[in-house]
Amino acid sequence: MSQFTRRQFHAALAGLALPASGAAWAQDRFPSKPVKIICPFAPGGGSDFMARVAAGVLGERLSQSAIVDNRPGAGGMLGTEAAVRSPADGYTLLLVAGSYTVNPALYKLKFDPVADITPVIQLSKGAYVLCVNKNVPASSLQELLAYGRQNPGKLTFASSGNGGHLHVVTEYLFGMAGVKATHVPYKGTGPAVTDLLSGSVDMLIAGTEALMQHVKSGKLRALAVTTAQRLQAYPDIPSVAESGLPDYDVVAWHGLVAPKGLPPAVLATLSDALNAGLQSKTLALQLEPTGVSPAGGTPEQFGALIKAEIPRYAKVVRDNNIRSQ
Repeated sequence: MSQFTRRQFHAALAGLALPASGAAWAQDRFPSKPVKIICPFAPGGGSDFMARVAAGVLGERLSQSAIVDNRPGAGGMLGTEAAVRSPADGYTLLLVAGSYTVNPALYKLKFDPVADITPVIQLSKGAYVLCVNKNVPASSLQELLAYGRQNPGKLTFASSGNGGHLHVVTEYLFGMAGVKATHVPYKGTGPAVTDLLSGSVDMLIAGTEALMQHVKSGKLRALAVTTAQRLQAYPDIPSVAESGLPDYDVVAWHGLVAPKGLPPAVLATLSDALNAGLQSKTLALQLEPTGVSPAGGTPEQFGALIKAEIPRYAKVVRDNNIRSQ
């Protein structure tokens, strides 16, 4: 081999090494471009709000912009499927809510809700509140359940729609309590609250932001919150667990996941940044009036929550023959 050819040969070897070195350098400096959070729900709701909270935290902690991409439709499945099939590079994340663990029992998914994701972090934790209108002859959850047992099918409860998270967690409560009640589905929480206020339905489990203003005005009666412990923002409202159903614990949560195969270094960068941002006292104070608080924790903890809820709600769906909207 001539000296000239030998030089070309070594130059070619050096050139082949450059892409690998460049890729490693690009991964080391993640993120080098904006991060996208797909929110599979319409703008303006609680999920959209938490997606924007996460985007703000990432933008501040990583010195790189993060944007929210709303893709509603098919109960959240359109945006979810797009996200889980994206490259596992950390630049596409998915905002998930409690409905994520209900949907596997309601829809024929085109992905595995556990194996095809990388859990990143639980963003928030909160409670739903169980309210009745003033005409219902019950001032406590115990009295409400006793009335339901004595009058099978007479007690009516509203939800935001067939197969929605509010529907399933209410059936979960009644199944545990041995109560037969009549479901009245609505197209959204707003119309359900309206009919609860008018007395057209007896009961609704929903977010504190939708109901507590009416409790404070005396138009509705709050009987329990769905978490195992009382809410700091509403300490006078007992939990379902302390009202006679100790195994009932339903958390209203949001979190972030990524496609499967996310590199550990990228996962650590995202998790560390979000955990640090969620510890902000300003954020906690901002969320407290809504009955929601920052969560945080490890990816493993969030993954365990998802794995535990999927079979729990699958049983509720089967036992009550629930169908999607």
